[in-house]
Amino acid sequence: MEDIIKELEARRLNAKLGGGQKRIDSQHKKGKLTARERISLLLDEDSFEEYDMFVEHDSHEFDMQNQKIPGDGVVIGSGLINGRTVFVYVKDFTVFGGSLSLAHSKKINKIQDMALKNNAPLIGVLDAGGARIQEGIDSLGGYAEVFQRNVLASGVIPQISIIMGPCAGGDVYSPALTDFIFMVKDTSYMFVTGPDVVKTVTNEEVTSEQLGGSEIHTTVSSVADGAYENDLEAMEQIRDLIDFLPSSNINDAPIKKTEDPIDRVEDSLDTLVPDNSNTPYDIKELVLKVIDEGDFFEIQEKFAQNIVTGFGRFNGFTAGIIGNQPLHLAGVLDSDASRKAARFVRFCDAFSIPLVTFVDVPGFLPGTSQEYGGLIKNGAKLLYAYAEATVPKVTIITRKAYGGAYCVMAPKHLRGDINYAWPSAEIAVMGAKGAVEIIYRNDLEDSKKIAEYTEAYEDRFLNPFVAAERGYVDDVIMPHNSRNRIIKALKMLRNKKLSNPWKKHDNLPL
Repeated sequence: MEDIIKELEARRLNAKLGGGQKRIDSQHKKGKLTARERISLLLDEDSFEEYDMFVEHDSHEFDMQNQKIPGDGVVIGSGLINGRTVFVYVKDFTVFGGSLSLAHSKKINKIQDMALKNNAPLIGVLDAGGARIQEGIDSLGGYAEVFQRNVLASGVIPQISIIMGPCAGGDVYSPALTDFIFMVKDTSYMFVTGPDVVKTVTNEEVTSEQLGGSEIHTTVSSVADGAYENDLEAMEQIRDLIDFLPSSNINDAPIKKTEDPIDRVEDSLDTLVPDNSNTPYDIKELVLKVIDEGDFFEIQEKFAQNIVTGFGRFNGFTAGIIGNQPLHLAGVLDSDASRKAARFVRFCDAFSIPLVTFVDVPGFLPGTSQEYGGLIKNGAKLLYAYAEATVPKVTIITRKAYGGAYCVMAPKHLRGDINYAWPSAEIAVMGAKGAVEIIYRNDLEDSKKIAEYTEAYEDRFLNPFVAAERGYVDDVIMPHNSRNRIIKALKMLRNKKLSNPWKKHDNLPL
């Protein structure tokens, strides 16, 4: 028995070394941590339970039978984040470059199945060179098994991918099927085909960073939801995100104790919206001043900045927050903003997270590039997401709510539960100038008449009272009372029950 115990300890030490000290040192020189170092940062101290530490591949092609390393390039297990169970798989770049073999994929499948059975979040950390070419079709089949489980778990448990090194080929599709993707600046990149293949096929010369670095994926492609300075910051931020989320679609998000008073008054909000309706202001100032302790976890901060999405809390309860941002493109909706917000709304609805929407939108962005780029269908995605959502929906119109964009931003007509307006709200088909030029097109030469018509239109329609008279807003509230009114509304809606007609699945306008 003593000999077996000694052998066990030796095997454990060998497995924990991964690809060996030389490769560990190389990982550190690149500014990256090892798989187990990352796990120790992500999970609560001493909470990690590792499975399949001794698994090895069974390939005999290309002399692979003589190249076996325990763990086979991925570390899997369960642990705690702030006391709550999560499941993790972390690719080990020191072992075969983290490449995926059949044995490697079966380990990931095991932890995916465990997460789904136990209704707990799944976090995947990727730092890998793609498929293990020596295994051919077995490697490709292994990827597909992972993808299938990603799809089945979608909307059931939160799935988070953290890219902490190379992520290429088949490796990119599993993250793309998960709920959130985060990257590390300068050390991580994602692409389907690498720079060498791109040069061969298209004759383009491009670096890995230019092709699929964090800057590209957080600002241009929208593939990633955020990027962090280093491995340490990334793990700290993921721990914060998990705190906002429920463990599954049958659990509630954790309630965080707060000392922030429910009835806290923010007098500065009364002057947030400028007198000139064309002057911008920062919608994030409103968000930070109404949520608990200014604790806001923004999603896709760098992409489509004309709309803001993220998680905050009201009296300890998580809410998904969406707000038009007047500082960028005047808060107008375009294809990118519509897709960004629609995906966020659907995530919140899938996990029963209430939605709080702040509206200041002058319409949809006009132009051929938008129309050719599918603005109609992209705008419809956001419309669809809000209309489909059955979670509590609280909306505050701060200023402009014009035209079709009013219809898209969680109005009463899309089953909005509580809809408020500030006194500065302007709810109309369009701005006064455009409306007058259409209605009184025959008088355009008479500047005096046009000025009178414009003033009359503004007095009649560019206020919240016409909508209030029709019950399209439930109340006109003072800005400084917004936090209190939102919290009261969400408390009233806590036991809301609403269901959609039975269907196999919907047909979102993709």
